[in-house]
Amino acid sequence: MNTHRHGNKITKYRRYSFFNIGTLLFGLVFIYMIIMVVMYATQTHITSYEVTKGSLTGNYRYEALALREETVVTATHSGSVRYFEREGAKTSAGSTVCAIDESGSTVISSVSNFSMTSEDEERLQEMISSFTINFSSDNFQKTYDLKSSVEGLISEVIEENSASSSTARNACYAPSSGFVLYKIDGFEDTTEAELTSSMFSQSNYSVTNLRSQETVSAGDNLFKLVTSEEWALYFPIDSSSATELADSSTIKFRFLKDNVTFTSSFSIITNDGESFGKITLDNSLVRYVTDRYLEIELVMNKKTGLKVPISAISSRSFYKIPEEYATVNESTEDEITLKVESFAENGSSNIKYLTATVYSHSDGYYLIDKELLAEDDYLLSESSSSRKRISEDDVETLYGVYNINKGYAVFREITIIDQNEEYCIVESNNTYGLAAYDYIALDASMVTDDQIVY
Repeated sequence: MNTHRHGNKITKYRRYSFFNIGTLLFGLVFIYMIIMVVMYATQTHITSYEVTKGSLTGNYRYEALALREETVVTATHSGSVRYFEREGAKTSAGSTVCAIDESGSTVISSVSNFSMTSEDEERLQEMISSFTINFSSDNFQKTYDLKSSVEGLISEVIEENSASSSTARNACYAPSSGFVLYKIDGFEDTTEAELTSSMFSQSNYSVTNLRSQETVSAGDNLFKLVTSEEWALYFPIDSSSATELADSSTIKFRFLKDNVTFTSSFSIITNDGESFGKITLDNSLVRYVTDRYLEIELVMNKKTGLKVPISAISSRSFYKIPEEYATVNESTEDEITLKVESFAENGSSNIKYLTATVYSHSDGYYLIDKELLAEDDYLLSESSSSRKRISEDDVETLYGVYNINKGYAVFREITIIDQNEEYCIVESNNTYGLAAYDYIALDASMVTDDQIVY
């Protein structure tokens, strides 16, 4: 006993017990928190996915190879060379493209006289803009293509400011009409039958800019002409894409260079087991004649709906219940009541009413959880003496996902209308299905019906 003497008076101190109601409540809360932490740490956590509206883009972008009718013109003399035509310009047969001065002298404007027209400036801006938008570090080769194109443009401007081509010696004429190009890349004589998948890798692609050469020898390449308006784009396709495109005779596609869309003839060719898509064009060559590789995107007629990952899809078996044996719950269409007669092993019968969740309703049938009924149970009609025996013939399998909006997993039927390797598009506006912004389990294999989701 603790005491305290104050004068002649002794005062007792009150002793408090450690085990009081506050300590007990705190202990219970602490134990509960420990249990919840342990459960959370040991439970399998379900990753959610928010359903959104959209369509599949798929892997429909390709780096296409352009093949055209191309003729390379060579020098007949040796000497310094001057060019007079723009890269990509259309010229007629017999027009002067360049000239060779055997004396080795060239007439070039001084830098002080160098000036660009608004058209030249627009071309330069377009070159740089296109390069910037489509640049990828995986295809650094295009940096050198830009350098070559800019050098060619500057050379054209210098020639325009220099003496007229009419005074040129040993003029080099276009043997036929066509588009003038000054880049040689080795694909000039490539045919469709020679295509291989390695040709679509630009890691080893190289271009020689003929306009950068100041002198030539007889027999050297001077320029080339694209002599026909008909040309073709080729791109490699896998077996899945080949199957998808097999019935297409025309195709809609877009050039990513300038976002211009065309619809053209389409076919599939096969070389040594490799498949290639072929788009045939007979117009617009002037827009793309300077490009050997063109990035395109196929504009497929893709259906829109709710976008769902393939990993979220599962299959599940249900019993089909005819409408005449079901009573719809007045407060919700998601539930029906069944009158069921079941039999024990001794042959005695038991009639009970069963409330079941509806997973689908179509064509005069409700689909309910297969676990709620057993084979040889009977459904009894409330409005007649009809009876229906439950059997395996009444089983139907649905594909669906697990909706976890309410904190537990609920199987929802889906109807797939389009799909690729990672996602599928399912129908929306289904009473028993999904809606935009629902949350579903990302991995259906980790979930069971009515499972609490952490």
